[in-house]
Formats: sequence, C-alpha cells, structure tokens
Amino acid sequence: MARRSDKGKSQAGRLRIVAGNWRSRLLEIASVEGLRPTSERIRETLFNWLAPTLSGARCLDLFAGTGALGLEALSRGAGSTVFVERSPVAVKQLRSNIDLLGADGASVVAGDAREYLRSASESFDIVFLDPPFAADILGETCRLLAETDCLADGALVYLEEDRSRKEPALPEGWQVLKNKTAGNVRYMLARTGRDD
Repeated sequence: MARRSDKGKSQAGRLRIVAGNWRSRLLEIASVEGLRPTSERIRETLFNWLAPTLSGARCLDLFAGTGALGLEALSRGAGSTVFVERSPVAVKQLRSNIDLLGADGASVVAGDAREYLRSASESFDIVFLDPPFAADILGETCRLLAETDCLADGALVYLEEDRSRKEPALPEGWQVLKNKTAGNVRYMLARTGRDD
C-alpha cells in the first residue's frame, strides 16, 4: 500500500503535535488494532474552537488511545489532562510519550473509560470523547458523563465518530456549538450544563 503524504496526515506510526510548546514534535504510536489518532486537520479546527477556554483548563481524554487530543491540549496551555485508556500497549506508549515531552499535568489511568467515570472524584472543564468507531458507545458515554460529577459548570465536550452513524442523542441541557465532517469523521463540540 502506498504511503499517503496528504497534509493533515501523520507519518505512519507517528503522531505530530500541531501547535504550542511541543509544536511539530513527533511521537511514536503504539501498534494496536483500530488505534488511530485524530487527524492534524481536525485537531487544528478543534483547538481553534477551544482556544478561548483552554488556558489552565482541566481536561479529560477518555478512550485516550494515542493521547493526541490530551497532549495537544497540554501543548497549547491546558493546566492538566487525565488520560484514560484500557489497552496495556497503548498505555505503555502513552506514558513513554508523556515522559519524553516532560508533560507536567499529565496523568494516565489504565482502565475502562466508563468504569473510570463511575468512580471519578474530580471535575473537568473539557472532555474529549473519541471512542473506537466500531464500539458505537458515544451516546451511552455521554449519558454516563452527564450522570456523574465529572463536569464543571459549562464544561465543553468534544465528540468524534464515524460519519455514517446517526448523531448521538445528547443529554438534556447539552447544546451543540460546532458540528463538522472531514472524510469519514463527524466531530462536534457541545456545551454541557443547565439552561439558565
């Protein structure tokens, strides 16, 4: 298979941080079936959306995989990111990349994302939800997130899924701020909380 060189594509087996303190740093990607970092193009758009709220933010990267979203957030000034990932191979590579970057404010939880939500004791300003596309658990995860105390007032939630799927039903009070597609990916940004 030919290697693609389209702009916005990471090199095979590597993840590139788009901007911030670690701009253009290349990081290894664990060899795990179905593991795919959010594309550079999508990350650039997402973090343009998040720019006004990112400085010092407490972030949660559920289904962290490569850690592309949480690492990008830290690179651009987020205060902290908790990465939750259940694949031992992906966790090992993620920890290695965090050490390589000297990423203060990063912590990794090895385990199931939904189990983490059921027992989490801290709240987050920004949550990244990019579960494996084949799992079809985005709506369920949003409901669980809304039922926990993990969300700060007015928290923002990023959602990424296969474009061919029906948009997930969001919990009451959540408002979609942005909704775009790129290739086979639909990605959205929602604000959580009560309507005042």
